[in-house]
Amino acid sequence: MLNAEKRKTLYLLIPILLVLIGYVLYPSIETILESFKKNGVFSIHNYTDFFGPKAAANLQALWNSVYISLLSVLFSALIGVPLAYIFNRYDFPGRQFFSNIAIMPIVLPSLVGVMAFMFLYGEAGLVPNFIKDVLNLSEIPFSIGGVSGILLVHAYTMYPYFYMTTASALNNIDPSLEEAAYNLGSSKSKVFWKVTFPLLTPGLVAASLLVFMVSMASFSAPFLLAGGYRVLSLQIYFSKINGDLEMAATQSVILSAVSISFLLFMRWYQGRKDYRMASKGIGAHRSEVNNPILKWVMVTLGVIAMIILLLPHLTLLVLSLVPEGGWTWQTYPQAFSLENFKLLFEDPNIWDPVKNSLIMSVLACAGVFVFGIITSYALVKRSFIGKNLLDILVMIPWALPATVVGMNLILAFNEPSPFSFGKVLVGTFWILPLAYFIRFIPLVVRSTSAVLEQMDDSIEEAAQNLGAKWFYTFRRVVIPIIMPGVLSGTLLAFVQAVGEFPTSVLLYTIGNRPISIEIMNQLRMFNIGQAAAFGMIQVGLIAIVMYIAYKFFGVKSENTL
Repeated sequence: MLNAEKRKTLYLLIPILLVLIGYVLYPSIETILESFKKNGVFSIHNYTDFFGPKAAANLQALWNSVYISLLSVLFSALIGVPLAYIFNRYDFPGRQFFSNIAIMPIVLPSLVGVMAFMFLYGEAGLVPNFIKDVLNLSEIPFSIGGVSGILLVHAYTMYPYFYMTTASALNNIDPSLEEAAYNLGSSKSKVFWKVTFPLLTPGLVAASLLVFMVSMASFSAPFLLAGGYRVLSLQIYFSKINGDLEMAATQSVILSAVSISFLLFMRWYQGRKDYRMASKGIGAHRSEVNNPILKWVMVTLGVIAMIILLLPHLTLLVLSLVPEGGWTWQTYPQAFSLENFKLLFEDPNIWDPVKNSLIMSVLACAGVFVFGIITSYALVKRSFIGKNLLDILVMIPWALPATVVGMNLILAFNEPSPFSFGKVLVGTFWILPLAYFIRFIPLVVRSTSAVLEQMDDSIEEAAQNLGAKWFYTFRRVVIPIIMPGVLSGTLLAFVQAVGEFPTSVLLYTIGNRPISIEIMNQLRMFNIGQAAAFGMIQVGLIAIVMYIAYKFFGVKSENTL
C-alpha cells in the first residue's frame, strides 16, 4: 500500500506524464521513426540522401544554419555585453532612459522586425533612397539581403538577450571583489578579465544558448531576406509543402541534433568551473563620468543609438498609416490615413486573424498556467524516481527549434491517435493552440520553479499541522506565494504566442490563421499598409503585456533564460 505522501505525488505525476508523453515525447518519437522511412518502408535512405554526394543543398543549408547561428551569437554579444557594461558601470545624463530604450527590440515579433528592416534598408527602403536623394546618387548606396541582411536582423533582435543577462549579472556582483583586486595592484583590464568576466559566464552561456537556438530555428529573416540562400529551417518548410514529409522529418531530426549538441556543449563549458561568490552581491557601483567631453560624447552616442533602435518601430507606425495604393512605384509613401486601422474593426475578415491570435494565445496560456503550477510543484517539492528525466521532458520544447515542434505535431496528429481522442488534429483549429501550449511549457515551469525553490517548506508544513488538508494548503498558501512567478511566465508565454510565426506557418489553416500569417499574406499581395497595421497590433499587445509583467510582477525577460 502507498502511504499518503506517495499517493499525492502519484496523483500529481499522472496528468503531468500523460501530457509530456502524449504531446512532447510521442510526437518527437514519431518524427524520428518517420525519418527512417522511405515510401513507407524502414530505411536509412533519407539520411544517405541528406549526407550523400547528391545532397549539396541540404548540407549547404545545414552549414549555413550553423554558420549564421554562430555569427549571430558573436555579433549579439559584441553589441549587448558592452552596452550592459556601460549602462551598469557608468553614470551620465540620460543613462536610465537609454538603458530602457536598449531593450526595445524585444517587443518586435520576428516577422514584424524583418518587415520593418526590409522597408527601412531594403532595395526599395526609405534609408537607402533617402541617402541617394540627398547625395544625388545615380543608384542606392546599399541594401540589405542575403547573409548580411539575416545577420543584421538577428543582431538587432537578439542582442537584448545578452544585454539583459549581462546587466543582471553585473548587478549581482559584489563590488568588494573588484575592489580587493584593485587594492592588490591589478589594472582595470586585468580585473575585468580575471574577476568580472568569469562571474558573467553563467549569464553569457544562457544568452549564447538562447541566441544560437533562436537563430538555428530562425524562419522569418531567411524567408524574407535570403534571396535563395538556404538554411535548414527553410528546407524543412519546403519539404513539407512539397509533400515530402519523410525528408522533412529527417531534416528536423538533424536540426534538433545540432541544437541539442550546442546545448550540451555550453552546459559542459559552464560546468567546468564554479562561478558562485562567497559573499552576497549588493549591487553594482556606477562611476560618475566627470570628463565633460567624454560625458557628452556618451550622451551623443546614446541619442544616435536610440534613433537607430527606434527607427524600425517608427517605420512600422508610418507604414501602418499608408492606405492601400498609397505607396506603389513612388520612392516614398504619398498618402496617410487611419484607413487600415478602421478596416481592422469594421471588416470581420480583417479582424479574424487578431481574434484568432488572441483566442489561441489565451487558450495556450491557460493550459501552461495550470500545467506549469502542477509540474513545478512536483519537480521542486516532491521526491520521486525519475525526477531528472521528467525535468528533461519538460525542457525538450525549449531545446527543439520551432519548426521541429511543428513537424513533430504534423507527423503525430495527421492521423487518429489516443492522444487526440481518435481525431485528426492537423488541419483543425486546435492544432495551433496545442503547438503554442507545448512550445511555452518551459517558460512557466522555469519561472514558477524559481519562486518555489525560495519558499521554505515550513510554511506548508505549518498549515498542515494546524489541520489544513493538502489541497486546501496548496490552494490557499502555496499558490498565492508562487503566483507572481506563475503569472510572469504565463505573460511572457502570451507575448511569444502572439508573435509566433515559424510553427504557425507549418500548421495554420484559413480558419485559424494568426496575425503573423496574415502579415505574410498581406505582404504577398503588396498591401504594405495593412501588413504594418497588423504588425502594430502585435507590437501594441506585446508592449502592454511586457509592461504589466514588469510593473506588477517585476519580471524581466532574462528570468526565463
